[in-house]
Amino acid sequence: MRTPDLLGDAVVSWTGGKDGCYSCYKAMLEGWQVNYLLHFRRLSGPGSHDINPDLIRAQSEAAGIPLIQRDFTSYEEEFKRTIKDLRAGGEKIEGAVFGHIQTHKRLTDRICRDLKLRPLLPLWQQDREMILQEIIGSGFEVVLVSVRDDLGRGWLGRRIDEDLLDELKDLNQSIDLCGENGEFHTLVTDGPIFKKRIVISESEQSFREGYWFLNIAGYSLQAKRNACDICAL
Repeated sequence: MRTPDLLGDAVVSWTGGKDGCYSCYKAMLEGWQVNYLLHFRRLSGPGSHDINPDLIRAQSEAAGIPLIQRDFTSYEEEFKRTIKDLRAGGEKIEGAVFGHIQTHKRLTDRICRDLKLRPLLPLWQQDREMILQEIIGSGFEVVLVSVRDDLGRGWLGRRIDEDLLDELKDLNQSIDLCGENGEFHTLVTDGPIFKKRIVISESEQSFREGYWFLNIAGYSLQAKRNACDICAL
């Protein structure tokens, strides 16, 4: 793979799911140097998309990209504080990657305007089926770790592949294929930006506030024989 000319240094807003991870990959392919993954957790308590912080740290190790984890009461204020702290420490952060597809663009635009960052939203208003096809085709392994009760607990723990995509398309048309309406949330366990893959060895299911959750109690990091060149960017 030809190494693209670098466009600048960037951070990624990281939840551990497919959209932020794939957006990170696309930004790297475009030529951005991703220096940090930024993971923020709401102080008011876990939400339907929260993932065990240990798994987020495992993703950071697997990708070889430093991680910053912070709690927040205001995502916007904590994001701004984090970038200011990095710059005060000598980091030159020029871009910020977000995985948003349909929501929160005003928020990200405001954050980036105030910080004089270039907002990078590779998936913004893209076709949902195309996004999933690209994620599958690029070699990402993505597991459903929370699903809304109306989908059913049988979806929990499944990988996003062609069969799952076909089943999603056969559901009620109100179901967003990428889960933009909160239908499901995901964990990325492997992909072209990872030098190691996460192997889940132990998990249990639980139900809370209208969602089924896959609580991952055991996992390991396994080295990959052939890591993609993008890992070195």
